[in-house]
Amino acid sequence: MANRPARRVENENDIGRCVRRALDAYFRDLDGERPAPLHDMVMACVEMPLLAYVMAQVEGNQTQAADILGMNRNTLRKKLKFYGLI
Repeated sequence: MANRPARRVENENDIGRCVRRALDAYFRDLDGERPAPLHDMVMACVEMPLLAYVMAQVEGNQTQAADILGMNRNTLRKKLKFYGLI
């Protein structure tokens, strides 16, 4: 993969900048090797701490967490189990 600068995004937020920096470092560290399936890797890296954080904010109330996250409670439970958070 060619080492080309990533295109800058207008109105990028703090989370977006953090992800971009992490991806820049990831590709730098690859040193020419082929990357892992990137979408699933990034989603897992972001989703687990997001779920853990929201669950802590609502003191474990899955109904409130699902509402905040904009997902069905059953989907939330499935994800919490997948990440070992319940």
